[in-house]
Amino acid sequence: NNSVDSQVPISMKQDFYPEFTSVEGIEHIQITASKGGIIRTATDFEGVVVKGVGADYNWEYFKEYLVEGRLPNFLTTLNDEVLISAYLANRLNFSLGDKMNTFFLQENSQQKTRSRGFTIVGIYSSGFQEFDAQYVLTDIRHIQRLNKWEKDEVGAFELFVTDFDELTSIGNKVYEITPSEMNAITIRDRYYTIFEWLDLFDFNIVLIIGIMILIAGINMITALMVLILERTQMIGILKAIGSTDWGVRKIFLYNAIYIICVGLFWGNLIGIGLLLLQKYGKLITLDPDTYYVTEAPIYLDASYVILLNAGTLFLCLFMLLIPSYIITKISPVKAIRFE
Repeated sequence: NNSVDSQVPISMKQDFYPEFTSVEGIEHIQITASKGGIIRTATDFEGVVVKGVGADYNWEYFKEYLVEGRLPNFLTTLNDEVLISAYLANRLNFSLGDKMNTFFLQENSQQKTRSRGFTIVGIYSSGFQEFDAQYVLTDIRHIQRLNKWEKDEVGAFELFVTDFDELTSIGNKVYEITPSEMNAITIRDRYYTIFEWLDLFDFNIVLIIGIMILIAGINMITALMVLILERTQMIGILKAIGSTDWGVRKIFLYNAIYIICVGLFWGNLIGIGLLLLQKYGKLITLDPDTYYVTEAPIYLDASYVILLNAGTLFLCLFMLLIPSYIITKISPVKAIRFE
């Protein structure tokens, strides 16, 4: 279902539910239903999308974004528990345990409104204001009752994939086997602008890292040339006593590796320290209207750090092989006389 507000019900009695086995790469399937509403307080109001979820909802992705309280429990009888964002809680002065009155406009009912009272049991913050400003999560049975649906009718099915890089191809396969009265859309299509921004951000990361490695390589080449010029007499003496060109080159390359490793050590210490400071201190804030997030996001992965360090060391060392070749052209006699 492509609509944010679930208006046309879909029967849960589908061949692909509760197990989606006809397409490889599907990890989980769950039911949802959404309805637009207005949260009203004594002094303010806010338009939201109330998203109803069922007992099969995957809360794993929400756990890391939970900042206060707990996740709602929809496994037993119907209750009034609701999960809201920190953004909405701050705007409407809500805290844990508060009652939240929400009004819904009924379709095909002379535009009458119905209200529901919810109890806030948890507050989340995903970092994406576009999402946080809209969605509150509650039991799907509330949406079914508001829409006067049957117990086996829902608004949409959500699928989780095992490999996000295969999202587009899996989405196409799901679309092909989806009944004609339904529509299948990926999260990339629904939030196209956000993912376009992320793709541009990824490209900028690669570009910036490439430029930094190139500059580091040029600096190391310059440093190696200076070392060779300063040690010209030593090179001549080593050659005169029988050292091979490659043996002399290795001395300078080992020295260059030492300099690179020292630079990487201090660079990692300062860089990772600043990243951790931003991750937990949130010092750099952003305009969510422009960047979609409220602060500069930080993702640290040890494998990426190790790979980046190893790649930098290898590329810099590779770039130093050519200037170190100058050593083979130095004459021992001229080098010993060099001042």
